[in-house]
Amino acid sequence: MTPAQRDRTQPGALGLVLARSTRLLGVEPFFMEFIAGMEERLVARDMSVLLHVVPTYEKEVAAYRRWAEGGLVDAVVVVNLVEGDVRPAVVQELGLPAVLVGTWPDGSGLPSVRTDDGGPVHDAVARLADLGHRVIARVAGPGSLLHTRARTLAQEAACKEAGIETVTVEGDYTAESGARLTEELLKRDRRPTAILYDNDVMAVAGLATAKEHGLEVPTDLSLIAWDSSVLCRLASPPLTTMTVDVHGFGTVVAEAALDLMDGRPATERWSPTAHFVQRGTTGPAPA
Repeated sequence: MTPAQRDRTQPGALGLVLARSTRLLGVEPFFMEFIAGMEERLVARDMSVLLHVVPTYEKEVAAYRRWAEGGLVDAVVVVNLVEGDVRPAVVQELGLPAVLVGTWPDGSGLPSVRTDDGGPVHDAVARLADLGHRVIARVAGPGSLLHTRARTLAQEAACKEAGIETVTVEGDYTAESGARLTEELLKRDRRPTAILYDNDVMAVAGLATAKEHGLEVPTDLSLIAWDSSVLCRLASPPLTTMTVDVHGFGTVVAEAALDLMDGRPATERWSPTAHFVQRGTTGPAPA
């Protein structure tokens, strides 16, 4: 059964499959805010988000096949795109309407909501450079993700342009990886004076690790987190962030999906751009 053949007397659904740890989903606020944004736009159409969490991309593909066979959803949202990603081709083969979200090369043939991954990184590096930082590190997300790669390329280019030494280490968005990788960075011969983190959970763990090493933030070390969640605002000191309107991001994605389901021409949309929010964890580089 295709989505078009589904009983239209039943409430509709927009499917979202997340290939990630359920434990991480419970502590990372991003996707809950993202789903809330989608739900806000869908509720006017008596629709909802059908969320399914699986451990691997293979399980995610299997879920799409089940959903297509049963006509359980009207469309799906595909997130966290990777190099050589087979999912866009799979949903097209299944006849499952889909919206790609995030960073993706042109030519997929599917409607998309794109993110600007490079611009905010250039902004963060420029602000740290103005504060005198000359050794900047980043605790990134998984290197297989296209948005991680885009941020890394932007960081390398911005640091090269500013004459700044930079290093990137790969985490998995968990507090454990944030703490472990921060400790590794602090033991380097050329210890960074500023660290950027690709999510809030790793940043809060990094802040705790810096304190355990006797460093005062931001006097000895500046920190910037990606996404401004309640975790960042309640940290001590509150974390400086590259802030994204995650709720608005979800709303834009839902609007793209509704256009697709209604047969309207697909238009390329952009997510809200991350912007710098100064709080208590950035300051001048130590002498």
